[in-house]
Amino acid sequence: MDKKIPQGKVWLAGAGPGDAGLLTLRAKEVLKYADVVVYDALLGADLLAWIPEKAEKIDVGKRAGAHTMPQEEINRILLTKAQEGKQVVRLKGGDPFVFGRGGEELKLLKEHGIAFEVIPGVTSAAAVPAYAGIPVTHRELSSSFHVITGHAKKGGERNLDYEALVKLKGTLVFLMGLSSLPEICDGLLSAGMDRETCAAVISKGTLAGQVSLTAAVGTLAEKTKKAGIETPAVFMVGAVCKLAEQYAWAEHRPLGNTAVLLTRPREQISSMAEKLRLLGAQAIEMPTIRIKRLEHNPELKKALAELSQSEKEHWIAFTSPSGVRVFFEQLKEWSWDLRKVFSRKVKIAVLGGGTERELEKHGYFADFLPEEFSALSLGKLLADAWKKQENRETFGTVYLMRAKEGSPDLTLPLEQAGLPYQDIPCYETVFAENRLLVERVKEMLRRRELTFAVFTSASTVRGFVEALDFKQESEEIKTGFYAVCIGKKTAEEAGKYHMKILMADRAEPDSMIAVMCRKRKEEN
Repeated sequence: MDKKIPQGKVWLAGAGPGDAGLLTLRAKEVLKYADVVVYDALLGADLLAWIPEKAEKIDVGKRAGAHTMPQEEINRILLTKAQEGKQVVRLKGGDPFVFGRGGEELKLLKEHGIAFEVIPGVTSAAAVPAYAGIPVTHRELSSSFHVITGHAKKGGERNLDYEALVKLKGTLVFLMGLSSLPEICDGLLSAGMDRETCAAVISKGTLAGQVSLTAAVGTLAEKTKKAGIETPAVFMVGAVCKLAEQYAWAEHRPLGNTAVLLTRPREQISSMAEKLRLLGAQAIEMPTIRIKRLEHNPELKKALAELSQSEKEHWIAFTSPSGVRVFFEQLKEWSWDLRKVFSRKVKIAVLGGGTERELEKHGYFADFLPEEFSALSLGKLLADAWKKQENRETFGTVYLMRAKEGSPDLTLPLEQAGLPYQDIPCYETVFAENRLLVERVKEMLRRRELTFAVFTSASTVRGFVEALDFKQESEEIKTGFYAVCIGKKTAEEAGKYHMKILMADRAEPDSMIAVMCRKRKEEN
């Protein structure tokens, strides 16, 4: 007899208007455990990055005028996946119950006894105007606001009672109505609305590409067409719209209207992404490489044994935060006593502020730190320190704890100085690819919506080029953003693909952020 498959569950979750920071804590929490994520086309790239790699991802592509999947088919997918015992998150733009057809999706689930939860989302009806500096209500200007769909029903019918809307004397917010804007404006004017009533249209609200336009309702359609405003867009009519210029704030942040792609390994991204978002950037986390620990590592075991048993002075060098993290993870897994490794005769060298901070997390502090972020600089620093050794007979070895494919620039100065060393591979970098995110980033590149791409190593550049098939892109796309690089080797690699280069002053994330802020200030 076949075992009965336990039924799964569906979470109908609002994703908010675009900015990943507006995703609710509850929605982010359930995403972590999703087996299946059914998502809309309007989700921002930064939010798509939060969908777990293990989850099955189903794009239902719901965008006004371009539905790739009928609503009935979406309903069926939710039911089928739940009946397979899957934990399903239906991620919908905005709020699922504000013109999101959430009620239709739940109806079929209820009929078949499928468990579900609804997670409300931040609706674009209020959030998008807020990002444009427009309060939907104001004590002196409007005591109510009304949300209306601008999307026509099947057959092109749009049954709006324009006279009733005009009599409301409140703020009118139209969702999914950009294509209907001329018709709606004409309808309001025909119903008696003053042609000079202030109105606004906001495209790609809350995202880096946000564009706002205010005008009198009598000229809004003409000016919107002339400005080339694109979907998705919200447009609104009411006296509060005149506050846009006075209260505009989103674009005035240091990195407002800025999209930043982060390509470093997943475990190193979060802190930098948070800082970028606080400065107003749309931070898109798309690791192009991942760190793979070398599990069976006889070379590392041999080096640890030598460090534990030798009476001589030894140096250990780390060239990346990943090297430090993997080293200590491996020692913990092997139950290796740190006191035997880090005796008073062991000195530690690190490359870059990030590596220094990662080391400090484990209670150790660097003895050597080159001012310039490069393997060559670290090699020269160690070689110079070696030359100053008074009694070289008491010195043992420099152990380089780094990637399997480490740069020869580090070892060259050591060899020239006659400094004994062992190159110990602790991990290797392999290309990581998130096809869902790659396609969205490609679209952003072609629409010139990406401002910066952050590269912390030559391997992240190569991973980016590999994932996006970047070599095949046009020169216009290759030079349509700035490659923010942490060192000369990284910049040289980015330069091979004709990217515009910005160099960080120091080898740390805060310095890279400062470079981006300066560049945006210059351009604005």
